[in-house]
Amino acid sequence: MMRFQRPLSYALLAAPLVLAACSSSSDDKFPNNLEIRLQDAPGDFQAVVLDVQQIELHQKEEGNPDGWQLLPFQAQPINVLDYVNGRSALLVSTDFDPGTLKEIRLLLGPDSYIIGRDGQRYDLKTPSGQSSGIKLKLSKENLHQLSGTYQLLLDFDVAKSITERGNWKPGNDKKERYLLKPVIRVVAQNIKGGMRGTVAPAVARPQVLAIRSSITPADTFSTSADVAGAYQLGALPSGTYRVEFFPSASAPANQPSYKHVVRTGITVTNDQVTDLGTTSLQ
Repeated sequence: MMRFQRPLSYALLAAPLVLAACSSSSDDKFPNNLEIRLQDAPGDFQAVVLDVQQIELHQKEEGNPDGWQLLPFQAQPINVLDYVNGRSALLVSTDFDPGTLKEIRLLLGPDSYIIGRDGQRYDLKTPSGQSSGIKLKLSKENLHQLSGTYQLLLDFDVAKSITERGNWKPGNDKKERYLLKPVIRVVAQNIKGGMRGTVAPAVARPQVLAIRSSITPADTFSTSADVAGAYQLGALPSGTYRVEFFPSASAPANQPSYKHVVRTGITVTNDQVTDLGTTSLQ
């Protein structure tokens, strides 16, 4: 995807997980409230379940092992495919000091797995996530406008995060079929532009790329249309975009082929969602 990134809708809908309660500060030392949310885009699996055990913040200079602070989070399995097209899971809500927020770290347990299109369960091996954790850096741009309640969105990229072992064969139980190498983008939720639309026919299940051509180098975001043909991209910076649709399925023999379609001159403005209507892929 060049640098594929899949954001969410500007309007985040909280999901009914067993979530962390807000911590309190009796002396108001930390006037800011931090919310950490997780979202994904439709992927080619029935389920992708992450065994999330801990979430931590790093509050000192990079490389300082003493800077990690454990956040109030109840360990739980999370099916990231439950949080697509405008839905997100609220993982953490807590008081914090924005001046010291450097990194986020997710520690995964041994029970992450996927349910494939064949209905079978396959364990996901994540060596780094189960040992040193998955570290996500926050840029200065994420931090300079913090006030009141501030949201960070963990944008999980299923397509880039799950890879199939080249030596796996059907019926081979001794080798795991899939590896999890998480690719997660941290999005500051003061970026609230977005776009949405549908494709026809829905069975084409295209990958959707939004390429911000108004900057150099261009910035690319991606998602996939769901089974109803709907797609939604959010947390998009303002600008002019080229949107490309790449069908992932082939048309039946008695129908016209599905086409790669390009739409240009799509404008995204902060605090607004641009509706592209229906795009025909035939």
